[in-house]
Amino acid sequence: MAVCTRYGAEPAMNPSRLWPTLLLISLLGACAGKPVPDWQINAKDATERASNAYLAGNTRVADQEFLFARNEVARTGRIDLLARVELTRCAAQVASLVMDACTAFEKLRQDAPAAERAYADYLAGRIQPQDIGLLPAQHRTVANASPEGAAATLQSIDDPLSRLVAAGVLLQSKRASPGVLNEAVKTASAQGWRRPLLAWLGVQAMRAEQAGDNEEAQRLRRKMALVEGQASNQEQE
Repeated sequence: MAVCTRYGAEPAMNPSRLWPTLLLISLLGACAGKPVPDWQINAKDATERASNAYLAGNTRVADQEFLFARNEVARTGRIDLLARVELTRCAAQVASLVMDACTAFEKLRQDAPAAERAYADYLAGRIQPQDIGLLPAQHRTVANASPEGAAATLQSIDDPLSRLVAAGVLLQSKRASPGVLNEAVKTASAQGWRRPLLAWLGVQAMRAEQAGDNEEAQRLRRKMALVEGQASNQEQE
């Protein structure tokens, strides 16, 4: 059985069963009460702050905190952990429907573990059937979900951010039913995550317009204006 040493050696873990945002946190969780290196604590805290700032719509703080987390992990020479930091950032982007390439991870892909490569492919909507087993359990069900069962699959995911990431993947793969959109909006709203909330409301409004339901589209646009107005007020304070 793996144990934590006085120098904070990380516990044994199965990366395929953990969602990347929690991977750095897991380094500390199994060693509760044991001394750990400063870089682990710093990287964990910075990654959490970065994700929260990004989802709240504070890009400047998110960039600063992700850079700090990367620097803390990079000084260990651990490519696997650095890859997880980059995937954490890309996962938050997918949750917010920012479907840019995960370029920072791609620079590490050649030396990254198989589970991290599989998760990156999942985020990009190109997971291969033979790699689905490498994903965290909740995302394996999403990867295999049919369009008809996608909303129910989403509701079974307990972690709010994992749920939004899964919703983003479903949208990329054209399996996002109205139920998926509703669940994503509800999740982002409950957490107060402005960036993904605006993105998902925008998708709902666009679909309403495409369906000729202008009244519903206008209602959704008014809700978006409310959220955007709150963001503007906070920036002025």
